Amino acid sequence: MDFKGKKAVIIGAGKSGIAAAGLLKGQGADIVLYDDKKQDKDELLKKLGTDFKGKVEFEKLSDESRENIDYLILSPGVPIDAPLVLELKKGNPKVIGEVELAYYFTKGKIVAVTGTNGKTTTTALTGYLLGKKYENTLIGGNIGIPYTEICLKSTDDGVTVAEMSSFQLDTTDTFHPYVSMILNITPDHLDRHHTMENYINAKLNCTKNQTESELCILNYEDEVLREAAKSIKAKICYFSSKTELENGYVYKEGVIYEVKDGEPKKVIDVSEMKLIGRHNYENAMAAIAAARFMGVDKELIREGLREFNPVEHRIEYVETINGVKYYNDSKGTNPDASIQAVRAMTGPTYLIGGGYDKGSTYDEWIESFDGKIKKLLLMGQTREKIAECAKQHGFTDYMFVESMEEAVDYCVKNAVEGDTVLLSPCCASWGMFKNYEERGRIFKDLVRDHLSK
Repeated sequence: MDFKGKKAVIIGAGKSGIAAAGLLKGQGADIVLYDDKKQDKDELLKKLGTDFKGKVEFEKLSDESRENIDYLILSPGVPIDAPLVLELKKGNPKVIGEVELAYYFTKGKIVAVTGTNGKTTTTALTGYLLGKKYENTLIGGNIGIPYTEICLKSTDDGVTVAEMSSFQLDTTDTFHPYVSMILNITPDHLDRHHTMENYINAKLNCTKNQTESELCILNYEDEVLREAAKSIKAKICYFSSKTELENGYVYKEGVIYEVKDGEPKKVIDVSEMKLIGRHNYENAMAAIAAARFMGVDKELIREGLREFNPVEHRIEYVETINGVKYYNDSKGTNPDASIQAVRAMTGPTYLIGGGYDKGSTYDEWIESFDGKIKKLLLMGQTREKIAECAKQHGFTDYMFVESMEEAVDYCVKNAVEGDTVLLSPCCASWGMFKNYEERGRIFKDLVRDHLSK
């Protein structure tokens, strides 16, 4: 793709927008980087580098910048139906997202990982396992490293493992992974996608350009995915933690098996892994399936599974204080993710939840407590909504807190030996924190502060 002399307007000057501008400045494009929120321009220009010759605009896109656009590049946080986007589309630019842009410059094979939950852990684990065979294995995308930041480092004999959100997949066109995986689909981001059908279709975009010789890895227990598989051209590989498959990967009684023609062969006993919880065993099966398809030796896979450490903010062990274990699951930003975290706890639990309202419902989350939750501490925009739902399900052991500090202080004072404290908010972080990473790190800092007292 030749961008030389082409006008490219990038909407969104966050991490992804800056990385996209950084990529295009080396391609000779005429760049405009725009954000509807005011930022420190000098600070932004430092991030872009002294060789950036484009324009930076905030709050209102100038009339000059609106004219004769060749490429309109949307950061993941920018909806395709945003008023400005709809207006600029009238000039008939090529509208793409950061993933599509990065794909134009990617060499070698691509593994795309998506799903409502488990993406980050699975992306990191898949990259770790593939790194046992492929010297140049890159990991990026929604995992926190913009895809446009790493694509030029790709090589013909290497692999790029990219975590893909529905926002990113919404703006793909020619993006074509060698292996795709969809871990699960449950309601999320309906404030952005408007309907469940739109959300599902966005996720399925990672499979639309695959061929019969390539692989799509799906969760057999997800009815939406089993139905979707009928229209996917790629080979289908299922994994399951409940059903004994004829072919695929199965978790049963503490062991992960590879199954061919009904014959199961042990891959690993999950007690050898540092990952905990059934949902993580499902994530591991998806990663194993990708690695095996791409030729990684089974013994190297076992070695990688034993070595791999859980990613930050996903059921991450923090500390033990007076016999009470503390876990940070700040990445549990929707009900299904938080349900998995609750299920992974093995004893009485103090649960910290609440945050920004994405339009989710909380019935299944409350039902998953199953007598395990001693106290639910609620904060943020959704706290009243969650409390009302809890009451409807007969759960009344909740309280409101104004800050993470208040929540942690209460847990330290009241939890007893054998209890667990779990931050798994079931909601996005916006409104109280910049992002889920900041929320998780504040929680960990507060816990460790008490450890040192």
